[in-house]
Amino acid sequence: MAKTKEKIVDLKAKPEKITDEQLKKVQETVNSINRGNLEIGSMEVKKHEIMHGIAGLRDQLKVLQDEFQKEYGTFDVDIQNGTINYTEENGKANKKD
Repeated sequence: MAKTKEKIVDLKAKPEKITDEQLKKVQETVNSINRGNLEIGSMEVKKHEIMHGIAGLRDQLKVLQDEFQKEYGTFDVDIQNGTINYTEENGKANKKD
C-alpha cells in the first residue's frame, strides 16, 4: 500500500509587515548598535593617536638617554631626584679622572 501525500493549503492570509511597535523596537536596536560601533571607531582613532604620541615620547627618551650616556657614561638616572646611578666600573672610571 503506497502512502499518498496530502497537500495542505493554508488559506489564512500571511502578514506583509511587522507591527509598528515591533518596527520601532528593531529600529531602536539597530540604531543603538550603530551608535556603539561609531563610538568604538572614535575610541580606536583616539587610541591610535595616543599610541603614536607615546612612540614619539619614547624617541625623545632615547635621545635623552644617549645624551646622558655621552655626558655621564650612563643613562641610569633616578627620575625622582636626578641622581645618577653609576655602576661599579663607571664609578671606578670616574675616580681615576
